[in-house]
Amino acid sequence: MTVAHLQVTVEPLPFAKAIIFDVHNEEQQSGEISRADLVISLLPAAFHIQVARECVKLKKHLITASYVSPAFQELHEEAKEKELTLLMECRLDPGIDHMSAMAAIQQVKEKGGKLLAFKSYTGGLVAPEYDNNPWHYKFTWNPRNVVLAGQGTAKYIKDGLYKYIPYHQLFSQAEDLYVDGYGSFEGYANQYSLNYRELYGLQDIPTMLRGTLRRKGYCKAWNVFVQLGFTDDSYTLSGSETMTYKRNVESFLPPTAEMHQTTEQRLSTYLGVMEGGEVMQKLKWLDLLTDTPVLLTDATPAQVLEKILKEKWLLEPGDKDMVVMQHFIEYELNGEKHEQSSTLVITGEDEVHTAMAKTVGLPVGVLTKLLLQGKVKRHGVVIPVYPDLYKPVAGRAKAV
Repeated sequence: MTVAHLQVTVEPLPFAKAIIFDVHNEEQQSGEISRADLVISLLPAAFHIQVARECVKLKKHLITASYVSPAFQELHEEAKEKELTLLMECRLDPGIDHMSAMAAIQQVKEKGGKLLAFKSYTGGLVAPEYDNNPWHYKFTWNPRNVVLAGQGTAKYIKDGLYKYIPYHQLFSQAEDLYVDGYGSFEGYANQYSLNYRELYGLQDIPTMLRGTLRRKGYCKAWNVFVQLGFTDDSYTLSGSETMTYKRNVESFLPPTAEMHQTTEQRLSTYLGVMEGGEVMQKLKWLDLLTDTPVLLTDATPAQVLEKILKEKWLLEPGDKDMVVMQHFIEYELNGEKHEQSSTLVITGEDEVHTAMAKTVGLPVGVLTKLLLQGKVKRHGVVIPVYPDLYKPVAGRAKAV
C-alpha cells in the first residue's frame, strides 16, 4: 500500500490528510473512527461491516456505496436507538437508480396510475467514439467484480410468476434493448431484482426486474467463460505459473478423439460456436489462443481471466467512458395502459475523471454534506429511496 501519489492532491488542502489505513488493525481503526464525525467507507464490500460495527460502537455516522447485507440489518435497531445514520447504496447502481426510479414511480402514483411493470438496467461502458475493440467494453469498475458478476441465481417476477435464472444460464437469456441516439444494447438480470419491491412500494407489481447493460454480442461471448469455468474463484490451478493462455484453455476442454484439430476447432465444437465467427473473433482478440505466459502462482481460474482481460480492457490515455441507465414503466390509468421510459447517459472527461467515478462519488458527496449539516433525520440502516434524500442529489447532479 502507498499514499505517496495522493500527496500532490492533499498538500494544498489544510483539511485533508492521506494515511495508510489497515482495516484489520483494530487499534488504528478505533483511533481513526473515534476522531471522526462521519466515516465514508469505500473499501471492498466485505470490509464495510467491520467499519460499521466500530462506528455504531463509537456513535459515529457512516456512509458507504455498497449493498445492505444481512449483517448490516443486524445493526439497524442499535443504530436507530443511538440516533445514528448508516446510509448505504449511495452510488450509481445501487443509488442513482433508486433515486430516479422512486421519482418516476411517485409521478405515476400521483396521477392515480397503477404500476404493472418496472424494469431498470444500468451499465458502465465505453463512450462510442472510444469503442475500438470487438467486445465494445472496457473496465470502468473493479475488474475482479466484472469477472465475478452474476454468480448466484437471478430472481425476478414476470406477469405474476417468479422466474429464476441459474448462473450457468444467465448470459444466454439477455434481453435486447435500444437507447435513442446510442443504439442497441442487451441486459442480463441481477440477483437483487426483487429486494426493493417493498421499499419502492411495489409489493403487488406483476413484473419487476433489475439488470446490467452491455453492448450487443457481449453476453453470448461472455457465456463462453462461464461455460468453460473461467469465472470460478473457488480453487487454484496447479502449475498456473508455467501455463500459457492457450494451455489454460486446453485444460478446460474435454478429451477428444479429434486431437488432430486445433485448439480453436476443438473450442468451437465444444461450445457450439462458429469457428471464425463473431464470438471466436472476440476470444482470439484477447490472445486467448496464444502462448502468452500466465505468470501467476496458485491462481484461480477467475484470477487468470482477470489478468487476460486487464491487458486488453483498460481505458487508454484520453479514453472516455459512458454510463447508461434506463427505466421502463408500464401502468394503468383510467382503464388504459401506458408505457414510459427514462434514460440517463453520462460521458466521462478522460480515463481518470470517468462518468463512473462521478456517478459513484457525487451521490456520496451530496449525502455526506446533508448528513453533516444535520439535514438527514432518518436513523438506522437507510438507503436513499426517500424524497428528502434523493431530491437534493438530483438537484445537485443537474447543476453539475
